[in-house]
Amino acid sequence: MAEDQDWSRFVLRINIQATRQQLYTAWATRAGMEAWFLRLCEYSNQGGHLLADDEPAKAGDQYRFRWFGWSDDTTEFGEVQLANGHDQFRFTFGKAGVCTINILMAGDTQIVELEQTEIPIDEASKIQFYVGCKTGWTFYLANLKSILEGGIDLRNRDENLQHVLNS
Repeated sequence: MAEDQDWSRFVLRINIQATRQQLYTAWATRAGMEAWFLRLCEYSNQGGHLLADDEPAKAGDQYRFRWFGWSDDTTEFGEVQLANGHDQFRFTFGKAGVCTINILMAGDTQIVELEQTEIPIDEASKIQFYVGCKTGWTFYLANLKSILEGGIDLRNRDENLQHVLNS
């Protein structure tokens, strides 16, 4: 059975009671990403100028990400590959591959679907990127739901508190 496992990609989906625009903004803007995912999200345009907090990133823009619970040494840089302004957003995710966000409808509920692809399939990457990213995204998608539906931020903000699920 293990040989049937595709270690190069995974898909996670969560229903969230929010508007499509709220969900898209949560991914495509600095303010959105910092509300539920990152302690620092800087999007910059192709000319190198930082985007305003509420200005949506576009394809070709660059980013810098930092997380709560991690020092500044843990910084991710990458590029926005797709940003259609309403229901699709894609970005490179360092050595871990590419993340595509699709915002879908299921009845009266929005579904956020995250697909991470192009994950390297060597043994270390299976653990670090497939298992590690899938675990991390599971928490952060739940936090996105928590923020948008109830206003409660579940992230660990203490850099000294290590090896916890919520950072």
